Amino acid sequence: MTFSDDILIRVAIFVLGVCGFLVARYIYTHKKARKSLVCPIRFDCNTVINSDYSKFLGIPVELLGMIYYALVTIAYFVFIFGGEVVPGPIIGIFITVSLGAFIFSLYLIVVQIFILRKGCSWCIVSSVISVTIFILTIFAYNFNSIAQIFTK
Repeated sequence: MTFSDDILIRVAIFVLGVCGFLVARYIYTHKKARKSLVCPIRFDCNTVINSDYSKFLGIPVELLGMIYYALVTIAYFVFIFGGEVVPGPIIGIFITVSLGAFIFSLYLIVVQIFILRKGCSWCIVSSVISVTIFILTIFAYNFNSIAQIFTK
């Protein structure tokens, strides 16, 4: 991967982090104010975001999303402007965290489809962003480097 490809992927992850934060914040502020979400595609966002599955360990899922996306945004801002090389342990942490977000996003999609039988377009957008961040994180670092990080 060339320097410009690396920076391009970092910028893409940064932009996705900002977008993910804004989506999670939109859900959070509307839910907190008890306002209905504008939910395109005839989904039922309000049922989903107010369900029993809208909290994880007592913490609202959208708040967890805001924290995750804020961390991604800040970190990739630093990665873009802070230097060309990101230390291996930091890469390992971000791969692990983005993998966790990826798995949790898939879990929430499964809950919407098979348990609630309702969909939330904003939640799906957030999941797509999370999955894309994970995929780009994997592509940002070649697979040999990733194996070396986790085997040391």
